Amino acid sequence: MNQQFPALIIIVPLIVALVITIVGWLNKKWCFPLALAGLTIPLFVAVGLLLEVLEKGVITYHLGGWRPPMGIEYRIDHLNGLVLLVIFSVALLNLIASREKILAEFPEKAGAFYGLSLLFVAGLAGITITGDAFNLYVLLEITALSGYALIGMGNKHAPLAGLHYLIMGTIGASFYLLGVGFLYLMTGTLNMVELSQMLPAFYSSRVVVFAFFFCLIGLFIKMAMFPVHGWLPNAYSYMPTAASGLIAALTTKVMIYVMIRISLLVFTPSFVFVNTLLTSAMVWLAVIAIVAGSILALAQKSLTRMLTFIIVAEVGYMVGGFWLGNRDGITGSVLHIVNDAAMTLCLFLAVGSIRFRLKSDRFSDLNGLFRTMPFTMIAFVVGGLSIIGVPPTCGFFSKWYLIKGGLAAGSYEFVAALLFSSLINVILFFRIIEISFFNPQSGGKNDDHTIPAASGINEAPLGMVATSLISATSLIVLGLYTNVLVGRVIQFVL
Repeated sequence: MNQQFPALIIIVPLIVALVITIVGWLNKKWCFPLALAGLTIPLFVAVGLLLEVLEKGVITYHLGGWRPPMGIEYRIDHLNGLVLLVIFSVALLNLIASREKILAEFPEKAGAFYGLSLLFVAGLAGITITGDAFNLYVLLEITALSGYALIGMGNKHAPLAGLHYLIMGTIGASFYLLGVGFLYLMTGTLNMVELSQMLPAFYSSRVVVFAFFFCLIGLFIKMAMFPVHGWLPNAYSYMPTAASGLIAALTTKVMIYVMIRISLLVFTPSFVFVNTLLTSAMVWLAVIAIVAGSILALAQKSLTRMLTFIIVAEVGYMVGGFWLGNRDGITGSVLHIVNDAAMTLCLFLAVGSIRFRLKSDRFSDLNGLFRTMPFTMIAFVVGGLSIIGVPPTCGFFSKWYLIKGGLAAGSYEFVAALLFSSLINVILFFRIIEISFFNPQSGGKNDDHTIPAASGINEAPLGMVATSLISATSLIVLGLYTNVLVGRVIQFVL
């Protein structure tokens, strides 16, 4: 049975997505249990795959029994085994947290929402394990199309934000596809392992250089790397809160994984890191992204908008860490993929609870929130401390590796940008803590009037609070077990 695990991890959510879409028209009460099964089963499969990789090494699976280059190969190693586990853990927690939000926001569309969410997750899982460069493009589009639809289910500004995301995402995918076309033109294969074996003979070719840059530009657009980040703030701000923990926590991180995957597995380090001018330019681009994202976050007046620009800065962390080109930098980048997914989930779940209860996340409506929503605010504070980089939260340890990598590479500008961003994050989160703890209590807002201040504790529903606290606890657990994660998994990336 475990020989079919690589196929099951994609087939199960795909089939359940189809079933939920049909069942949603007949009896909506079955949608959530089916979605729960559609994510729980692949989560256990992901755990099994990672354990098998740790014990036996790389797993390969030929879809339909067809060997490459005629068939598509799934390939699971230490890196994407870890990313798979992150994808399904985040998706499952967000699913549990989103149940009450869906009932409140669009109960009549529950089947469509759950079906799209599972399709989105299946696409991300496929992106993660595929060993075929063109199949990766197909899965990128599956993920993107379901993401556009999820975003479009938000408030009145969401369709326009989704359209912007659609246009930018299509441009990014087209750049990537053009790069893959050049690779096929030179080698006659789309299998990533075969590409890595054949490309060294063509490293001096301008076609290969252009292929690399086209792939990179496409992925930069997809991951919202500054300055091609323009689609992200509105898309993440206006999408339904039920989808925010899923899309915000995973989309950019999986795209950064793809950049690392393509660079190391297809083009190989001997091509990617040999040009010091290129690596230096990429690190400087990351520095600009970190500084710009942090400053833009400082200018926001609502929690969601603030977090979207923090994500832009965090993308700079991971891109810069990888392009440092040394073991500490790449270790910090991969570790931050895991940590940032967990931190973003924690913060967006907490903000989702706040928006569910107050109907607002503007700073001016957060007064006295520690008194009315203490457990939600505890989760928010832990997430904020991890973003800042306070030990023993996981954010400290990935930043530590990134700083070590920057110092080892002599990229002091990158180290300075990391420290600058951490200081800005201190200001951002302690401003929220000051408003929520010290300012007089007030209510939130809905579309028609201001809500009177609640007396006593007025928390979000249990499922939302519990998942927020679980995600906050995971930030500490990840921090405490960083050495295990690096020593057992991440060190094998290089």
